[in-house]
Amino acid sequence: MRGKRTLAGVAAMALLTVTGCSTSEPAADGAGSPSDVTLTLYNAQHVDLAEAMVKDFTEQTGIKVQLRNGKDFELANQIVAEGQASPADVFITENSPAMSLVAAKSGFATVDPATQAQVPARFTPPDKSWVGFAARQTVFVHNPSLLPAAQLPKSLLDLAKPEWKGRFGIAAAGADFQAIVSAVLALNGPEQTSAWLTGLKTNAKIYTGNGAILKAVNAGEIPAGVIYHYYWYKDRAESGANSSKTELHLFDAKDPGAFLSVSGAGVLKSSKHPKEAQQLVAYLTGAKGQQILSDSTALEYSIASDVPPNAKLKPLSELSPPDVDLSALNGPEVIALMQKAGLL
Repeated sequence: MRGKRTLAGVAAMALLTVTGCSTSEPAADGAGSPSDVTLTLYNAQHVDLAEAMVKDFTEQTGIKVQLRNGKDFELANQIVAEGQASPADVFITENSPAMSLVAAKSGFATVDPATQAQVPARFTPPDKSWVGFAARQTVFVHNPSLLPAAQLPKSLLDLAKPEWKGRFGIAAAGADFQAIVSAVLALNGPEQTSAWLTGLKTNAKIYTGNGAILKAVNAGEIPAGVIYHYYWYKDRAESGANSSKTELHLFDAKDPGAFLSVSGAGVLKSSKHPKEAQQLVAYLTGAKGQQILSDSTALEYSIASDVPPNAKLKPLSELSPPDVDLSALNGPEVIALMQKAGLL
């Protein structure tokens, strides 16, 4: 689980080196043999998932990968500040607005066409500066003893109405919720989004993260909350200690509350090892990388190379996300609107 995200500053980050050795299943370009190249991956994804994926990549290619872990916007801002001097070769995130921030500064090289072809077009921005490799579904978790199904909101936008005051939680400072706001902004424009956020400021209880919201709903502290799907599925798969008294409500009819957030991967234009960096992004979206994602306890959606998501999840084909131009998700404008509403 991830904690609070923030845009402020650039924090010192743990440095974890993942090494591997050659195997009997080499990839292209002489892979499988030891390589002198060590890629630097700026990683904003779950560390355990990233470690599992790059470990297998190293075993397949002989290319070592060094992780620098941080949060979406923390690392995106660092990449922008570092410019051409950035040591990063590849950047991966939990949500796409941080990818858009780097792309807006022309920080990414175009993803190789073969890699683009592994990813459905709806998970890739029009300029092909990065690609999606995982997805997470927005859900409304509720405690049926406090909020029965018949009383659930029909739209995420309903939460700004007076009748919802004090009845749900959000993690306003988190990149996850900010990505959801970015979808509302892309779909409804700044004026309606600003009014919605003002309503949330009045109505919502603020929590430090999605896990804290899930726990509060399960304990009956609040009737409901806005989170991503995998927090609930992971808790149910482990013990159910923080979810056994809750259920999920999925908004439909392409409501902003059905937003499917995309985790992105891109090669930095300043990479000193562009060929190997492209190999890593190809791996993340390829069959082997996607299978590791699907099999992992992260329970995020695999979205590329026709690898089906984990069977524990509701199939992607049964979701009804709104059509959102990923390149239109504007992180800085979201922050400004949330600050104006007093949520940050």
